[in-house]
Amino acid sequence: MKTLVIIPCYNEQDSIVRVIDNLKSNAPQVDYLIVNDCSTDDTEKILKENGFNYINNPINLGIGGGVQAGYLYAQQYGYDIAVQMDGDGQHDPKYLSRVIAPVAEGRFDMAIGSRFIEKEGFQTSFMRRFGINIISTFILLLTGKRIKDTTSGFRACNRKLIEFFAKNYADDYPEPEAIMACIVNGFSVGEVAVVMEERQGGVSSIRSLKSAYYMIKVCLALVVNRISFTGKKGGK
Repeated sequence: MKTLVIIPCYNEQDSIVRVIDNLKSNAPQVDYLIVNDCSTDDTEKILKENGFNYINNPINLGIGGGVQAGYLYAQQYGYDIAVQMDGDGQHDPKYLSRVIAPVAEGRFDMAIGSRFIEKEGFQTSFMRRFGINIISTFILLLTGKRIKDTTSGFRACNRKLIEFFAKNYADDYPEPEAIMACIVNGFSVGEVAVVMEERQGGVSSIRSLKSAYYMIKVCLALVVNRISFTGKKGGK
């Protein structure tokens, strides 16, 4: 199936070459698109010098805007599957086929690569796991669906979700909200076990004192999304 890997990228000069080289080595059959979200370091220079396939956002749109730009690209060029993969080196392309398989086989509309199923590799900090568990509980209470790795940006979507996300995608920190949008719109979501690494460069968008603010904001956004998406079914 025609597959596009979407790589949102902001100030990833220290990792992006390694990420693309690793992707090409482990999954040469897929296409990729780097969405450079107005990086302020040498990221764009590196992308250009290496001849990587990339686009530049005209203004900084954040993770959500960067990913949605990738879905718009996937929609325009007729891709069957779109895979989100971070540009910081945390997501190992060796697990790409495992994430894609349930979508290609029609078992899920979205498959999320989860570090918490087999609990191998980098498990992130205690406070981050605590926040992820709270978000997971909120999603369970609001939808009846348990997703363990709610903030994982390693996920594959089918063509129906490409069309959906090209028109509807959350801003700021969109991963949990995208899960909510999928479930309440009738799309099937599941998880597969992957092993993640520590980031190889750049700075996380969720850090230090922002963690508590992030958790509160996401939980409120989930409640709002549950209400706003009710009655606007776009899935099966």
